[in-house]
Amino acid sequence: RARRAFGALEGMTTASAHLVAPARARASARRGVRRAHGGATEPPRGQLRARNSASASASSSARDDDARANLAVFVSGGGSNMRAIHDACERGEVRGRVACVVTNAATCGGAEWARERGIPVLIYPAKKNETGGLTADALVDALTREHGAEFVLLAGYLRLIPPELCRAYENRMVNIHPALLPAFGGKGMHGENVHKAVVASGARFTGPTIHFVNEAFDEGKILAQTVVPVFDDDDASAVAARVLAQEHILFPRVVAAMCEDRIRFRSDGVPFIVDAE
Repeated sequence: RARRAFGALEGMTTASAHLVAPARARASARRGVRRAHGGATEPPRGQLRARNSASASASSSARDDDARANLAVFVSGGGSNMRAIHDACERGEVRGRVACVVTNAATCGGAEWARERGIPVLIYPAKKNETGGLTADALVDALTREHGAEFVLLAGYLRLIPPELCRAYENRMVNIHPALLPAFGGKGMHGENVHKAVVASGARFTGPTIHFVNEAFDEGKILAQTVVPVFDDDDASAVAARVLAQEHILFPRVVAAMCEDRIRFRSDGVPFIVDAE
């Protein structure tokens, strides 16, 4: 039977519609937009929340073509987003490498995956009666000095980030959240809880958000988002699967932009991604 996103986008497929920044980017996107019932629009596939490179200033510190950025990836579970980023690095789509993995769960799937590939695994935070865990200062020192991490990627890490790390990696640390911030964020909003809240709210759309990390939980500046529909017969599991599929696309693209120095900031501090030349 026909499925509808609560009547908002009749006939829309489960393929994502990508959020486009307003003003100039929106104007260019309209060429590929089709009108749907109720005045909603479906932007063209594959478009990040970005602006054309012609509108951005020249990079002050462009990366050499052959250079690869060292990435520190934080995980608490299976690490599927980390694996997607690693695979993109291996394919040459991201000019980076997973230099180390940080976890609060030493035996989680993501940590085991890293060990099998010879990628160093760090434990944070330190736990009572357990050895090998790092303090916040020791973590910053290990990332900056021992592993030379240029960027920190929070890929399903379920612990608070210490202010020491926020200061050390200001505008170089991002988190992926499985909903469209600023909605459905904050304390307790992670994993299945997020998707249950989305379904219960009656929201017609959801999708992953990638944002810079600061000392306030889920309140860093939004860098990129992808939109997917929520259908009237969806449960939390169906929404989670649809969102996760887009996370695996969006996160590597954002990391690629970071490694290629394609992040710019508006005068009010809002970040955006410029297109690759």
